[in-house]
Amino acid sequence: MDGGAESPPETQTRLLLIRNGLPRPSTQLEIRDANGYLIARADLGWWEWRVLVEYNGEQHWTDGRQRAWDIDRTAMLESMGWAIVRVSAAPLRERPHVVIERVRAKMLTVGTPIATVS
Repeated sequence: MDGGAESPPETQTRLLLIRNGLPRPSTQLEIRDANGYLIARADLGWWEWRVLVEYNGEQHWTDGRQRAWDIDRTAMLESMGWAIVRVSAAPLRERPHVVIERVRAKMLTVGTPIATVS
């Protein structure tokens, strides 16, 4: 149980990752710049490896202002050394193995000590 999830898809994503052998992520990570300005409140992630998993609901794709902010936010987070994996409804529902593979690959890229699946 984790009270940090703000939507059922966030919970589904977190449980999918844990059930498939990935370390338990923190929820609602508040990421600030060097001046203390809040850049993001990320859905899931691992502080120690600077990896985030973001569930993007429909508004992230259909609302132009939200989409523009997401692009800027991603650029800021990446410039701060964060690796980001974005998840949406279709892969979570229809291709969960793809979500797992993407997160695992990103974590391995940044040097997370996790077992690979053969």
